[in-house]
Amino acid sequence: MKIALHTKVREDRIEEYESAHREVPVELTDAIRAAGATSWTIFRSGTDLFHVLECEDYAKLLAELEALPVNIAWQARMAELLDIVHDYSTDGAAAGLPVVWEL
Repeated sequence: MKIALHTKVREDRIEEYESAHREVPVELTDAIRAAGATSWTIFRSGTDLFHVLECEDYAKLLAELEALPVNIAWQARMAELLDIVHDYSTDGAAAGLPVVWEL
């Protein structure tokens, strides 16, 4: 399945956000893949961040990552940089952007 998400980086933290993503811990990327993600791309327009990820089951991916210590640490770091954060709770499974058009 393909999921699109919207988050928002704080205007004064853009460089720090991008820098952090050049150093995503291997333990976290391995966990994301093990939870079923086959790709995850983040696009930025100003402070708006658009995530496109492909995975087997998004709700399952969130459930597997939610309590994982490496993800908890990463999300705490991201919370300092973001105005709108990615929701790893059960409610977050419904946070995907609706498809308006597809070719």
